Amino acid sequence: MKKTFLLMLSLTMLLSCSHQIEDYKGSKPEFVLEEFFNDKIIARGIVQDYSNKMTRHFCVEINANWQQQGDNLVGTIDEEFYFDDGERQQRVWSITRINDNGEVSYQGTANDVPELAFGSSEGNAFRWQYELTVAIKDDEGESTSYVFDVDDWMYQLDDNYMFNRSSLIKFGIEVGQISIYFDKQTPYQQCTVS
Repeated sequence: MKKTFLLMLSLTMLLSCSHQIEDYKGSKPEFVLEEFFNDKIIARGIVQDYSNKMTRHFCVEINANWQQQGDNLVGTIDEEFYFDDGERQQRVWSITRINDNGEVSYQGTANDVPELAFGSSEGNAFRWQYELTVAIKDDEGESTSYVFDVDDWMYQLDDNYMFNRSSLIKFGIEVGQISIYFDKQTPYQQCTVS
């Protein structure tokens, strides 16, 4: 009986620790994807493995714009990644803002995102969920592609700054994390290429 109680208590604690987008209702400043991701932005981030060891760091130059297409607002977010080991990657998002009877949500695609991405915001938070194809090099320099589930949380700090935390998940287990700091205050600076 005691073991059953402890197991139930542990499961309850785990479930209660899982946060949802609704938890941020009323928090300020209000995050509006198409307002924050508009024009030029610079971002810097780190990649951590399953043990929280930092494995890479990077800089991102972002150029974003939005156009009205019929009833929907459609955005293009062009991200150019510069990694510390000299690798460069480009991800170009096409994101549609959907207004369904006052409920706003987002759907998107990108060149390395094999399935449709889904997102929604509440208060100062935005949650973006998708699958991401990542090429990982082994010790011999050979590259193998893996698909990870990504649970992406963005938190707007003020008009110019936003923090992003992403969990990389494989078979239901978090195997890595990505943390990114976005800066709109100095939009015309560039990433330094080694």
